[in-house]
Amino acid sequence: MSSMESLAQLEVLCEKLYNSRDSAERAHAESTLKCFSENSEYISQCQYILDNATTPYALMLASSSLLKQVSDRSLSLQLRLDIRSYVINYLAGRGPKLQNFVIVSLIQLVCRITKFGWFDDDRFRETVKEATDFLGLASQDHYFIGLKILNNLVTEMNQPNAAMPTTLHRKIASSFKDQFLLQIFQISLTSLNQLKSEAPDDFGYIPLDLALKCLSFDFVGSPVDESSEEFGTVQLPASWRPLLQDPSTVQIFFDYYKVNDTRVSKEALECLVRLASVRRSIFVEDPARSQFLSHLMAGTKEILQTGQGLADHDNYHEFCRLLGRFKVNYQLAELLSVEFYGEWIGLVAEFTTRSLLSWQWASNSVYYLLSFWSRLVTSVPYLKGETPSLLDETVPKITEGFITSRINSVQAILADNSLENPLDGVEVLQDQLEFLPYLCRFQYQNSSLYIINIIEPLLQAYTERSRLPAPGDADELSVIEGQIAWMVHIIAAILKIRQTVGVSQESQELIDAELSARVLKLISMTDTGAHAQRYQELSKQRLDRAILIFVQNFRRSYVGDQSMHSSKQLYTRLSELLGLNDHLVLLNVIIGKIATNLKCYAECEDVIDHTLSLFLELASGYMTGKLLLKLESVKFIIASHSENFPFLAEYKCSRSRTTFYYILGSLVFMEDSPVKFRTFMEPLQQVAFNLEATPDAAFWNDVAKRAFIGWMRDLRGIAMATNSRKTYGLLFDWLYPSRMPLLLRAITRWTDEPEVTTPLLKFMCEFVLNKAQRLTFDSASPNGILLFREVSKIIVAYGSRILLCPNGTDIYGSKYKGIWISLTVLSRALCGNYVNFGVFELYGDRALADALDISLKMTLSVPLSDILAFRKLSKAYFGYMEVLFNNHIKFVLNLDTNTFVHIVSSLESGLKGLDTGISTQCASAIDSLAAFYFNNITAGDAPPSPAALNLARHIGEFPNLFPQMLRTLFEIILFEDAGNQWSLSRPILSLIMTSEQMFSDLRAHILASQAVDQQQRLSQCFDKLMTDVSRNLEPKNRDRFTQNLTSFRHDFRLK
Repeated sequence: MSSMESLAQLEVLCEKLYNSRDSAERAHAESTLKCFSENSEYISQCQYILDNATTPYALMLASSSLLKQVSDRSLSLQLRLDIRSYVINYLAGRGPKLQNFVIVSLIQLVCRITKFGWFDDDRFRETVKEATDFLGLASQDHYFIGLKILNNLVTEMNQPNAAMPTTLHRKIASSFKDQFLLQIFQISLTSLNQLKSEAPDDFGYIPLDLALKCLSFDFVGSPVDESSEEFGTVQLPASWRPLLQDPSTVQIFFDYYKVNDTRVSKEALECLVRLASVRRSIFVEDPARSQFLSHLMAGTKEILQTGQGLADHDNYHEFCRLLGRFKVNYQLAELLSVEFYGEWIGLVAEFTTRSLLSWQWASNSVYYLLSFWSRLVTSVPYLKGETPSLLDETVPKITEGFITSRINSVQAILADNSLENPLDGVEVLQDQLEFLPYLCRFQYQNSSLYIINIIEPLLQAYTERSRLPAPGDADELSVIEGQIAWMVHIIAAILKIRQTVGVSQESQELIDAELSARVLKLISMTDTGAHAQRYQELSKQRLDRAILIFVQNFRRSYVGDQSMHSSKQLYTRLSELLGLNDHLVLLNVIIGKIATNLKCYAECEDVIDHTLSLFLELASGYMTGKLLLKLESVKFIIASHSENFPFLAEYKCSRSRTTFYYILGSLVFMEDSPVKFRTFMEPLQQVAFNLEATPDAAFWNDVAKRAFIGWMRDLRGIAMATNSRKTYGLLFDWLYPSRMPLLLRAITRWTDEPEVTTPLLKFMCEFVLNKAQRLTFDSASPNGILLFREVSKIIVAYGSRILLCPNGTDIYGSKYKGIWISLTVLSRALCGNYVNFGVFELYGDRALADALDISLKMTLSVPLSDILAFRKLSKAYFGYMEVLFNNHIKFVLNLDTNTFVHIVSSLESGLKGLDTGISTQCASAIDSLAAFYFNNITAGDAPPSPAALNLARHIGEFPNLFPQMLRTLFEIILFEDAGNQWSLSRPILSLIMTSEQMFSDLRAHILASQAVDQQQRLSQCFDKLMTDVSRNLEPKNRDRFTQNLTSFRHDFRLK
């Protein structure tokens, strides 16, 4: 603050920092004030501001700056204790007069210091007692500050912090849980009881929130995904048992639910959801568990009877979650043992039925109700005793209610365009249908009859419409299609679950056949008569998507490789109903629908993609793939794949071409016939001939461009299908050498057009990938070398031109995407193990040198910040660097020093990133570099090679390069929870081997940064690190060091 004239000036800056709408003004204020959070010398200034400032924004600056300072964990123990005591006293003295956001920030500061110093000094653990002291003060404001301290403390202890290793966080959280969490929960219950009679609407949410945070604590060290509403059992410690067995514990939350404030009632329900999820073993005796369950059921029964609070959507949703937890945590027999079970289950059934009818309001909440009922019915086969479950009466009504509500929703959506159609939300739709099969199969015979009675009239009406010369009333037909689509989705969901325990497989198969027959019959009429004119209609598209889902589920249950010999009853019945007596006939129907969709849906990407997904499933199965080749319809598709499918000509569906040709290529290669392959490729060869014959002037136009883009996507799909040496050889011989000039011509002409270069480079990316060792040429074959020369031509042609192109507004799309794909092409070619790269230098061939040169120029043209910002670019860049350092390190070492240092520094940046894969690639590259230094300089023979001399020169000019990398690696190992410790240990040993002095200096630096009372113990840890480690980089020595490093990390992090 010495540079400022007065505290008033600082207050003005703080006002601008937090309130100004001018971004430049805010940035200037932030730049001026950041010293308070970055320099520990300003801590006393922060205290001065807290003592003397008059505006809340200045107080906020001081508090938030102190928070950042203590989060660094580099402050001395006494200073942290002093800050904690000062803030506690500050809150006690001035807290009631402060703005709420300042209070929250100061409390967060206290709690952060408390957590970070938990094991450093017992005085940090006095925060709970001091917060409790606030509760005893006369002022109500102090009371709530105390509750807020406890609330934030529980949050802080439960929440991992980036500045703290996960293992230390878990140790602190466990210690806090064992010592204080039960006491804090008891305080929340006491506060709830005190406030219930005073002001539950105004203040009840504060102790409720505290209780919820206690019940949501990570009791076992396995945090739940906060983005999910699902969580497992709440693993309360045994010491909580007396509190749970006290009926008032549950009752207080039901009492607060009755408060009119929806924020209070929702939090009360959330607490009850946690209590209903408490582990079963917390109750040692069955009567205690039954009493607890009975109390929960009684409370929910009252809510079901009165309906209080359920008009609020948040309450409604939480209440559904609460009901869902009953069967997750309790057995059906335990529910039956409750005296008023019959009344309760009837009320839940009525509530569920009403919820199903309110589909547009309760769609997300219904998931928990259906989950509850599905768990009940799956428990029935295991139920013992004579007590009736009443599910025979209630479940069919719920099943019918679900089906009826979905059928009725179609008409409602047509009448109100503002409503979302559930048939369009794939994920929500599948969630709703996930549990329906269990309900339907509970009384399958009755459920199937109900379904058939609904779908038969719809199919009859749909069939009659197909016979009309024109579609007629479009709205009426849309409703019919929507209703049939729902029924098809329901049947598809049922077929996804083949059978349940305690029923006859034969009887289930017969009913499956009855339902499936209706949909299979539908398939034959969807594309006939007037229906063949409706491919542009959304309702028709929804129906066909439903049919595709049905076929996928039916295939997995009854046509897959594992189930083709175990479905006799189903096929016998299908033969009687439709004449479909075996898998081949059924597959013919399916392929017919696939072919029709591909022919007729030229512009609907969703249906095309879903159809191709089904086709790919069929072609990928060993048995189904072989069967497909026997079908005339499949032979027709393979023989006429270019002219009969209009979607191939649609530019917006061009990405689907790759999948289509991947499928066809897979089928063609199954036949293992070079003649059939060449016949199959004739249409693509004709496209190539036409493009090659196109003069330069016409080569620029959109017709040629789109033809080339499609050709590249098609070839990429075929290349993806080559999974053996023989099939790859067929494609290679077809493409090389005659077609390669066309690729070079295209990338030369259209360098600045990513819509052309992206599919071309992605084809090359696939073509050079040596998966399944498919790129294995004869020992006398030069094909590997010839392929790399073509790769080099394309990369050089693209790179040399793209570097000259100006940067556009979308620099990723226009430049970076092509660069990262080029780097991936080159990486795959360099490590494919099918080229002897020494040949190029030996015979003076510039292919390798030019490819490496241009690739380096491309990488250097991208700022490191952009490389780190774009995930795909980052992965390609560091993957390429790993290949260079591992296989072509001499090229890197021969670079000028500044470029070399830039590249090596980028590896350090990659190490610090969050992506484990990239971190591993960087570690591998650094290991190769350090190992080269050790083998050729530290322990190398004289005279050193030119590359070794270059490396020595680089390190001589930048002596801190290796020490900085070693320091970074040690910091990651010691203070972060990296998932690739084995990979990180490799470069650590190599770097240590390059210089013992460097390791000694780092050791001294790390020890000096630790608390004085810990230094002797940590010094012993360092001594053990090099135990039995020799001065070499042999595999056994590396493994021994890795084991030592694991023990070193564990011992070092112990407090």
